[in-house]
Amino acid sequence: MGEVTNVRALTGPALADALDDVARLRIKVFRAWPYLYDGDLEYERKYLQSYRDSDKAIVVGAFQGDELVGASTGAPLVDHAEDFAAAFEGTGLDLSQIFYCAESVLLPAFRGQGVGHRFFDLREAHARHFGFTKCAFCGVQRPEDHPMRPEHYRPLDAFWRTRGYEPLAGVVAQFSWKDLDQDRETLKPLQFWIKDL
Repeated sequence: MGEVTNVRALTGPALADALDDVARLRIKVFRAWPYLYDGDLEYERKYLQSYRDSDKAIVVGAFQGDELVGASTGAPLVDHAEDFAAAFEGTGLDLSQIFYCAESVLLPAFRGQGVGHRFFDLREAHARHFGFTKCAFCGVQRPEDHPMRPEHYRPLDAFWRTRGYEPLAGVVAQFSWKDLDQDRETLKPLQFWIKDL
């Protein structure tokens, strides 16, 4: 097991400089269950552009020395409005008050050191600094009988609940990506979780 030596917030130019490393981590970590993501750097760069463009975006980086071994991203939900507007329709929630905690990726050798909590701590503090009243994220939903589901897989629901998040009833986004065992992109449901700050 490796040791994470530093977890810190990256914004502005430091955030922009880290995005290629974030892209590589996303490709590597999200190949595993439950995402099964068959990604490439070109797609990742387009996807991560929204963080480069947002003046309130954050990357929380986990480092071993100078090497980025984990990352967690966040930005105002309105910066992703076209992706999520349909999911939130009819909820009555003010999207401008919600900070979106996007992905958290950490290489397996560095897990179990409390980095997941630091990812949330720093993103939530960043959201409060900018006056957001809620934080939300979404997690992919896979069928229990999916043929690629690992036998001893434990979902992260309990961890998310300890952080104060609860599923937001009926708020499910739809995203497409190519799974490892597929030859084309398919839609997947992602359940939103939310908490008050």
